[in-house]
Amino acid sequence: MAGYGSDQRFTDWMADNGYSTSGDGVLTVAQLRQRGSAYIDALYEPKFPGQRTGGLEQERAFPRTGASAYGQTIGSDVIPLAVEHASYHAALQEDVTPGSLSVGVTAAGAVKRERIEGAVDIEYFEGSGDAAADATIRLSAVEGLLAPFFSRPMPAIFVV
Repeated sequence: MAGYGSDQRFTDWMADNGYSTSGDGVLTVAQLRQRGSAYIDALYEPKFPGQRTGGLEQERAFPRTGASAYGQTIGSDVIPLAVEHASYHAALQEDVTPGSLSVGVTAAGAVKRERIEGAVDIEYFEGSGDAAADATIRLSAVEGLLAPFFSRPMPAIFVV
């Protein structure tokens, strides 16, 4: 499997933006790119317009047919640079905290309120009811880069 971009482009992007990998050797640059790309596709593909150009056999969410951003059509053979860069941001998160992009959760035993007599009273915000969604990390840099590609509901007028 190949992640978005290339090892060299990821390395250049990190240098250009003042980032570096941890250098601990646990994950290679290629593995980080793969994990970052898998995160982007798994979490955001349902929001992308169009469909995979190569159908279900295509490995990644991009390139897509019928996709657009800012009113401009995205070629069916194009992987937008913002998608590539978003995957790099996710890859850096995975380097800092391996496994953080793919969470495993259980809703059993969720705590709403704990009370220690006389000393502390703690109340937690209520979750959405979807434990996996509540535990999934959201990266603001990724969301900002990908926002132009999200499908938006259009107003509809029904004429009778």
